Amino acid sequence: MKRRILVSIVAVSAIALVILGVPLGIAVQRLYRNEEIVRLEREAAQATRSIDPALATAGDPIELSSGSRELALAFYGVDGVRAAGRGPTRADQVVRAALRGKASDTHSANGLTVSVPVSRSEEVVGAVRAAAPTWVVTDRVHRAWLLMALIGLGAVSAAALIGGWLSRRLTVPLEGLARDARRLGNGDFATRARRSGVRELDDVATALDGTASRLGTLVERERRFSSDASHQLRTPIAAVRLQLESALLDHHADSAAAIGAALRELDRLEQTVEDLLALARERHHDVAPLALRAVLDDVESDWRGRLAATGRPIVVRADQGLPLVHASRAATRQILDVLVDNASRHGAGEVLVSARRTERGVVVEVADEGPGIDGDADAIWARGNGGGHGIGLSLARSLAETDGGRLVLERARPHPVFALVFGLDGNRPGDESAP
Repeated sequence: MKRRILVSIVAVSAIALVILGVPLGIAVQRLYRNEEIVRLEREAAQATRSIDPALATAGDPIELSSGSRELALAFYGVDGVRAAGRGPTRADQVVRAALRGKASDTHSANGLTVSVPVSRSEEVVGAVRAAAPTWVVTDRVHRAWLLMALIGLGAVSAAALIGGWLSRRLTVPLEGLARDARRLGNGDFATRARRSGVRELDDVATALDGTASRLGTLVERERRFSSDASHQLRTPIAAVRLQLESALLDHHADSAAAIGAALRELDRLEQTVEDLLALARERHHDVAPLALRAVLDDVESDWRGRLAATGRPIVVRADQGLPLVHASRAATRQILDVLVDNASRHGAGEVLVSARRTERGVVVEVADEGPGIDGDADAIWARGNGGGHGIGLSLARSLAETDGGRLVLERARPHPVFALVFGLDGNRPGDESAP
């Protein structure tokens, strides 16, 4: 590419010089020829003033200035015979025109010729002929052409230097962007493109950096999701193995109870696998705007009976006119199921699910009337904490972050409150602990 840019700039410069130089060279040639004709006319006219018309008619000798080496002056009488000076013996076409009273000039391969009439009492008594060889003009023209060629060569050389600098200016950043793109394609999401100072290329570099950042974040979340999901699958498997091995080692153990417990864990494992598969399928499709009111209604309908069986109510509240959020319906439902199940297992009293709009977005809170979380509140996000269908708080937080939201513990005790925060118009919510 560097060579193509350089050749293109030099070629365009050369073509422009030819297009401008050829007409200019022709114009210079004509200019110098016209100047020489004017000079010859001036010399001939000056010579006519030095000739006495009476001598021209009396036949007396006439003296003409010899002029310069390249200038030939001659006087012709009305009979067309040269009477003095240097020139053809008989009048040529130019002299004959002057004898008719009309100054004229001509140019040929032999040189330039000018003739002016000599008059007495408004009567033509002769003509003065001035001639100069062709080399007088061609020498000047060739020197001008040589100077123009040197200037053109200098201009092309300058264009080549500028083209070389410009090609390096453009190709070096492009080569760097290509290397960065290859590193990005190989999985190096930490790569950042250098800025070149060329606005268009810097825009590409900025877009590439943004893509690398987004891909790195996406891949990290996918890895975390896969890691959390695999852990959630291993937990019930380990529980089944432990129960069955305990039953085998203890001959007095109740086999039916062990098998029943194992089947319950397998049911939990099967539900977890189905949920993860559903989430994985939806995560590969575009996330459509989601109406939270419909999701909250589903949560209330699903959990009302289960909580009522333990003597606990569930209350769902939502502000009027909640805006749509960009999130996965399946992931949002799973997150809320985890939070409600957590309140069911570890909390007490009423379970309150509320949704409200804030300046930054929409917040869905799940609270209960239990004593809260003792000890380190950050430990609840560790792997292994149970959820409604086997998906724990760690995986629920991963799902929230994948959709561009946040899952936080807004209040640890008393009456713990979990908050699921969504940004509006594609904006991610801030990183503060409270919405």
